Amino acid sequence: MSSLPKIQAVTFDVGGTLIEPWPSVGHIYAEVASRHGLPNLSPERLNKNFAAAWRNRKNFQHTREAWAGLVDQTFAGLCRQQPSRTFFSGIYARFAQADAWRIYDDALPTLDLLASQDLPLAVISNWDERLRPLLEQFRLDRYFDTIIVSCEVGFPKPSPVIFEQASKNMGVAPAHILHVGDSVAEDVVGAKAANFQAVLVDRRAGSQIAGRVLSLRDLESLISRP
Repeated sequence: MSSLPKIQAVTFDVGGTLIEPWPSVGHIYAEVASRHGLPNLSPERLNKNFAAAWRNRKNFQHTREAWAGLVDQTFAGLCRQQPSRTFFSGIYARFAQADAWRIYDDALPTLDLLASQDLPLAVISNWDERLRPLLEQFRLDRYFDTIIVSCEVGFPKPSPVIFEQASKNMGVAPAHILHVGDSVAEDVVGAKAANFQAVLVDRRAGSQIAGRVLSLRDLESLISRP
């Protein structure tokens, strides 16, 4: 690790890295469905369906239409009419609200620490127009010099374009930027393809992925190396 260029800036993914759906995607889906005449749907079943749909997604563009298709897959066999024709707009709006999410316990202490060291910080996220208002609701936006959202750039991770935009906006060379995220394919592979340094945050107990950090608090030791 000591042969790597000194880290002069840090970029973060958002979903799964700084915040997570709360209590879960399935709970939020079931809550909205219940308000639209579909009571007693199992959040666990919805979570399982969503996880399968998410794993099988291809060229997902994080548009409203793409989300509608994913929600339809999640509810397949559970309702007569597809959510995209009925209550999808309620689900879409619900995830724009901060109380559908939770900030990870290690996020704010880490952001405070890095900010105190005057390290430029940025967001690089595959998201839609709901992200900026959501970060504002959480008051997370104040930590970041720049926020790069795939729907605005037109290129989602792992495209190098979205990483290059962050580097340009921050005025820091890619080799001196550490990107932190929870996806190997999007965050680690994408960042390294753009010549960023990268680290995977994987909070799952027992995970065997090499080179991961268990907590964002572990970033301090990576960043403070000589």
